[in-house]
Amino acid sequence: MLFEKDGFEVDTSGSRLDVDAIHQFLSKESYWAQTRTLEQTKTAIENSICFGVYHGERQVGFARVVSDCATFAYIGDVFIIGEYRGRGLSKWLMEVIVAHPDLQNLRRWVLATRDAHGLYAQYDFNPLVHPDRWMERTAPDAY
Repeated sequence: MLFEKDGFEVDTSGSRLDVDAIHQFLSKESYWAQTRTLEQTKTAIENSICFGVYHGERQVGFARVVSDCATFAYIGDVFIIGEYRGRGLSKWLMEVIVAHPDLQNLRRWVLATRDAHGLYAQYDFNPLVHPDRWMERTAPDAY
């Protein structure tokens, strides 16, 4: 699926994804994936619904959703590269994600963030209603 706005595109086809650029950002600039290998990045992309953000041919953002497309979705690896921030691209990317036809009528969406609570709150993400019901198993270096 292709969405266009103000000279930018969000493409979910996957054929345009610049895996090297995605991995470069995740391993060098993110706080959550600095120990991720290129192979792990490739596998994560292959097993997700991916959303590439483009300005012309240049990939300037990314997000992926892990979902069964029936009950649950996890949003991860969301980013817009520095020079393109402040243009509303993160908001537009989230609008496209939550409106994706394969992700409708899900019982639960989750994500983790250290610093973008305000962005996600605009799309009805809130702290866990029942944190006492949730458990996790994390790697020692998990964010």
